[in-house]
Amino acid sequence: MEPTDLTLKVLTDIRHELRELGTRVDGTNQELHGVREEVHGMREEVHGMREEVHGMREELSRRIVESEIRTSTALVELAGTVREMTGVLRAANDLRPRLERCESDIAEIKRRAR
Repeated sequence: MEPTDLTLKVLTDIRHELRELGTRVDGTNQELHGVREEVHGMREEVHGMREEVHGMREELSRRIVESEIRTSTALVELAGTVREMTGVLRAANDLRPRLERCESDIAEIKRRAR
């Protein structure tokens, strides 16, 4: 079988198209490498963000506990003050009959003194 011009042309075209295909594959490989680097960078960013969120969560938890402790302390102090005020009001209420008697006696003494 003798090579013909047509066969040589077809083989040349095939070789040329294979070279173009190789170039495109190389370009695709480079793009894929770039995408992989971007994904790796994104993973690092996500990891950093996770650590940041974890730190923020820990800080928020600490602050909530501190706030609850302050609130509890204030409530205990308020309860003590309410107890003290209740005692004062009871004592004042217990003195009311005596005060009314004294005022009545004073009014009687004033009436007699006239």
